[in-house]
Amino acid sequence: MTSTSVIRTGGYARQVTSTAAARLDLALDRTSPVPLYYQLARQLEAAIEEGTLTPGSLLGNEIELAGRLGLSRPTVRQAIQSLVDKGLLVRRRGVGTQVVHSQVKRPMELTSLYDDLQTAGQNPATRVLTAEVRPAPAEVAAALGIAEGAAVHHVERLRLAHGEPVAYLTNHIPEGLLDPDPEKLEATGLYRMMRGAGITLHSARQSVGARSAGAEEAARLGEPEGAALLTMRRTAYDDTGRAVEYGTHVYRASRYSFEFQLLVRN
Repeated sequence: MTSTSVIRTGGYARQVTSTAAARLDLALDRTSPVPLYYQLARQLEAAIEEGTLTPGSLLGNEIELAGRLGLSRPTVRQAIQSLVDKGLLVRRRGVGTQVVHSQVKRPMELTSLYDDLQTAGQNPATRVLTAEVRPAPAEVAAALGIAEGAAVHHVERLRLAHGEPVAYLTNHIPEGLLDPDPEKLEATGLYRMMRGAGITLHSARQSVGARSAGAEEAARLGEPEGAALLTMRRTAYDDTGRAVEYGTHVYRASRYSFEFQLLVRN
């Protein structure tokens, strides 16, 4: 597939035909103190995140890119390598540089991963691995404010974006609050089901951490054993202050990050 890209360098524009699967408008400012490799990397990353460059799009090899942009090959190589390191691009022998996927950046808000992926155009899908009623262990009972051994819905899901695993989710819901039907859970998010059942989510207590993937987690998430994982524990409350869900989730660090907004307190 061919496409026409508009490239601006040093205040003028020129059109080229490339093997990239999307139209690019790259503006490189040679008078800026920001290194050219960084400018190129950030703009390519933005194009991937915005969906202008979709998974499978070809950028061509380093020589082609350098020629198109009027840059040196080492500059282009450095830009590409930074995105390869982030898991956004991959080099394929005989093919060139190809977009793999964009990293999921999730704001630290009381939202569901399904809704966040859908909003970001990440084509979310869910596989329900377990959905059954179990006695609440001590940790779950304490988080939900119920008696140890009380019945809870235990749900395990694999969340995918563009067909690739992103997260392994384990949720506990007090029995009688919501029936987490597996078919519905595979079609939508848990919090969306709660809202549909008349539950008003109000707040949550959450902690974020990191650790290495065990063998079982690695296999489920398509990562090598020992790969970096992000972890999250969350207890969600409704508008009456009742705990309605306790979740323990793990995310592929190569595909996922949390975003925080920090405010200065005077």
